[in-house]
Amino acid sequence: MSSRTGGRRLVTVRPVRIVVLDDYQQVAAEMADWSLAGPDVELTSLDRHIDDEAELAAALAGVPVVVAMRERTRFTPSLFDALPDLKLLVTTGPFNAVIDMEAATAHGVTLCGTGGMITPTSELTWALILALLRHIPADDADMRAGRWQRNVGIGLQGQRLGLLGLGRLGSLVAKVGLAFDMDVVAWSTNLTPEKCAEAGVGYVSRDDLFATSDILSVHLVLSPRSRGLVGRAELGAMKPTAVLVNTSRGPIVDQAALIDALRNGTIAGAGLDVFDQEPLPTDHPLRTLPNTVLTPHVGYVTRQTYEIFYRDIVDDIRAWRDGAPIRLVIPAP
Repeated sequence: MSSRTGGRRLVTVRPVRIVVLDDYQQVAAEMADWSLAGPDVELTSLDRHIDDEAELAAALAGVPVVVAMRERTRFTPSLFDALPDLKLLVTTGPFNAVIDMEAATAHGVTLCGTGGMITPTSELTWALILALLRHIPADDADMRAGRWQRNVGIGLQGQRLGLLGLGRLGSLVAKVGLAFDMDVVAWSTNLTPEKCAEAGVGYVSRDDLFATSDILSVHLVLSPRSRGLVGRAELGAMKPTAVLVNTSRGPIVDQAALIDALRNGTIAGAGLDVFDQEPLPTDHPLRTLPNTVLTPHVGYVTRQTYEIFYRDIVDDIRAWRDGAPIRLVIPAP
């Protein structure tokens, strides 16, 4: 944009608009030095999730750079159609299964990712396990209400920890289980006894995993193969004293079947950080079940992880503006 004043040509440079999606805590601005992305950037953070595509398209109209949290906001072909000004889409993490990469390429949108940390999610897994077995939320509520010692907890030593998946996260969770002197076993479709032996855990069949675990913890990537993997039959095969913990992705567990299992006492409880719909609706039945411990998808939400995310995001934007994009997203495994 330019204008003339007194014979002199004045040039007005429009700022480069950057919109960060799902910045619930409104911390994006403080987690990195955004001026490194250029002196002309204009940063906006949205503190709520926008699920409606038309509403999202309106919020992002005219925006060239968008930052998305991994696997939270779907970018479909029709959304790309509605965003002709979008040029760079940065996702937290190295890939994002809910971004249509073919559509992004067809629309000339560059996709970049970030590094991150997996240890915080493994730590939260143990927070949920301990909260469930030692009744920490209930005991905390009792103390604040003036009550004393109403619950009997369950210790970890000698209990069987069953891991549905033994990748990087599952292996970290296994180490802690072994430190607690638990009987740690694992199963997944491609897992081998040799891989289990390397991690110091036992290999069991799928049926044995569900039937014998005292604590079943989910550590799989969401895919067509894993969606609904834990259903009514699997929950029905579990011990009535067992608990299920999911810090992976909500749809891996059949939500309706889980709610029924918790209501009917098929299993003793569940610790959940992930859900089919996020944010979880305020009237959702899971919020009313007393045998659950629920957290709002905060497995990765630590200052250390956010600092890595946003530092890399700024680097991605700067490199893209320099014509040499980095950390280009590859198709999800």
